[in-house]
Order: sequence, then structure tokens, then C-alpha cells
Amino acid sequence: MAPSWIDPALRAGLGLSLMGLLAPSLQASPKDPPYPSMDQLRELQLHTFACGRENTAESCTKARTMADPLMDHPRLGASCKDAIWTIRQRAQPAATNSFERREALNRAGQDLLPFCKQQTRTVAPSKTETKPQEKKGFGLIPGS
Repeated sequence: MAPSWIDPALRAGLGLSLMGLLAPSLQASPKDPPYPSMDQLRELQLHTFACGRENTAESCTKARTMADPLMDHPRLGASCKDAIWTIRQRAQPAATNSFERREALNRAGQDLLPFCKQQTRTVAPSKTETKPQEKKGFGLIPGS
């Protein structure tokens, strides 16, 4: 707590300047790992499908091994991480390869590409662009 002899306006200004100093550290740092490529996501998807289909330790381990580091990726969204979480949890060989198990893995694999692909931002058109001129009069006689 600031001493009482400091002007309240100065205290507010100090608080705002401290927030300004901390704000850049809250943004994405340049040291973030690169965004997973579509090839990497597709490979994980194929391993996930293989795990559901084959139900072998080899295919399931590949899927889990690829999915694991993506859970900590700072730029992946929640829907993407939900699919990855399902892969990590379900990609284990089971005594019986039930329909529910296969479908859960297939669904997570299908969700992977649309939920995890990098979004490109498009720039919206400027609102200051020229607008069509209003017509004056009733349009029967030009210029009236």
C-alpha cells in the first residue's frame, strides 16, 4: 500500500505505468515454439486413426508421443487441445477394440485439422473508403 502522503492521482498514474510495463510480458513472446505445420497435424491424425483401427501398442504410442508436446503449446486453442487431450487419453491399446473407443479416436482425429490449423487474419476494409454518392432529387431530371 502506498503511503498516505502520496497524491491519489499520482498513485493511479503509478499503477497505470506499472500495468503498461507488465503488458508486453503478457503478450505472446517471440520465444514461443513454432505453430505446428499442417503436415505435423496430418501425421498425428493418421497415427490416431491407425491406433483406433489397429489397436496396437506401436500405433498408439506414436499418436500419444506426437500429441503430448502439443498440450503445452501456448498458441493452440481450447478446441484443439480438447481433441489432443482425447488422443492422449484414448490412444492406448485396449483388450477389446470397441466401437466407442474407435469412434472417440476417429472423432478426435477428425477434429484435429479444423480445430488446430493456424488461422490467418484478414484485414477488414476501411470504413473511410469512398461511399456511393447520394442522388439528389427524385431522379427524374438530372441535377434536380
